[in-house]
Amino acid sequence: MAAALARRGGGGLARALARGRGMCSATAAERAAGAALTSEELMRMERERSAHNYHPIPVVFSKGEGSHILDPEGNKYIDFLSAYSAVNQGHCHPKVLRALKEQAERLTLSSRAFYNDKFPIFAEYLTSMFGYEMMLPMNTGAEGVETAIKLVRKWGYEKKKIPKNEALIVSCCGCFHGRTLGVISMSCDNDATRGFGPLVPGHLKVDFGDIDGLEKIFKDHGERICGFLFEPIQGEAGVIIPPDGYLKAVRDLCSRHNILMIADEIQTGIARTGKMLACDWENIRPDVVILGKALGAGVVPVSAVLADKDIMLCIKPGEHGSTFGGNPLASAVAVASLKVVTDEGLVERAAKLGQEFRDQLQKVQQRFPQIIREVRGRGLLNAVDLSNEALSPASAYDICIKLKERGVLAKPTHDTIIRLAPPLPEELAEASKAFSDVLEHDLPQLQKQIKKTESAAEKQSCDRCGRDLY
Repeated sequence: MAAALARRGGGGLARALARGRGMCSATAAERAAGAALTSEELMRMERERSAHNYHPIPVVFSKGEGSHILDPEGNKYIDFLSAYSAVNQGHCHPKVLRALKEQAERLTLSSRAFYNDKFPIFAEYLTSMFGYEMMLPMNTGAEGVETAIKLVRKWGYEKKKIPKNEALIVSCCGCFHGRTLGVISMSCDNDATRGFGPLVPGHLKVDFGDIDGLEKIFKDHGERICGFLFEPIQGEAGVIIPPDGYLKAVRDLCSRHNILMIADEIQTGIARTGKMLACDWENIRPDVVILGKALGAGVVPVSAVLADKDIMLCIKPGEHGSTFGGNPLASAVAVASLKVVTDEGLVERAAKLGQEFRDQLQKVQQRFPQIIREVRGRGLLNAVDLSNEALSPASAYDICIKLKERGVLAKPTHDTIIRLAPPLPEELAEASKAFSDVLEHDLPQLQKQIKKTESAAEKQSCDRCGRDLY
């Protein structure tokens, strides 16, 4: 067969068949068996064998414990990204791992075609903790958002009596809710949308924090709007905090116009901001809450949509589902993850130490006012906004590389903003000192080493709404 394919021009396939379908090379098999590899070898393998859909900081995670990371060479780092707030409880929390191991030895998957003895306990625990009547389990945060969109549309047609296929959802400019096709259809991130069209219709945009703009959209299109989807604090946009009173005003508007208020608390929930939910800062109750990330403590992906029966029961059997959603392993892990949050007082810890951390960063800002434009955040979700002019020709990514060399792991967003969100608050002072040292010692060297471009980078505008981006 291989010879026949080669005669017809199928040389590449012929060679693959000659080697044996599905056969690994000896080297690959050795590596899979756990042969020791260096960080450089591992990063090279990933570049060669994996899609280039991320631009990671060049460090390899080999072991994690609490807020610390070790690479294959044994170098130790403090994690200030927390897997985008997925490990609020800390890496490999022993209580969560114990739940994982115990359940893995009993049952890992039933699918929702049958009942299992862990999901009902998870459902009861989660709904009681957050004060909602029902939940719908999924796996990833993006799946949670897709689920909420479907649920709210279904409610719009069944309960609000929106005409068929005319339901609209309003979301905010600068939002980030995931990268599925349905979710990027409301995105203002050109990298997320270009080349992936046609996008899903039925979306309207408003500026985050603009209550007057939201009221106008509700007045103009309210009869066809089923939901307003928002992040209480915009994470990917750079930890953007809305004006005081904004969430309460949104709640009032949604109630007045019979529009469901949908809070994406995937990154901001589970104690990250110094409250159990970021919406708790204004004591408001959304109609729908989406949870994910830290719900699984970085051990397994778990997400969930919370709502009351009047909304949740609009979805009937067969209309939505997930093979893995609500699996017993994830359910056991999620309950353990939530118990760690309450038992260890992570809400109070995040509030207290987050303020201390911002105080430390503001002292760094006082030393470098021309470089640091703003320090902002709530709890342990914080950002340092840097001046593009003062950094040039360096970028926030370059600053993160230098932070890594000083033992602190962080990631930039939108070229000039660095998010700082540790899982555990043991070394806050060490991180703020590293930041200060990078600006004092490393940045001047970077600016000499990096070649200046001939002209300043052009401002990017959103393909959807034409606004300047970040």
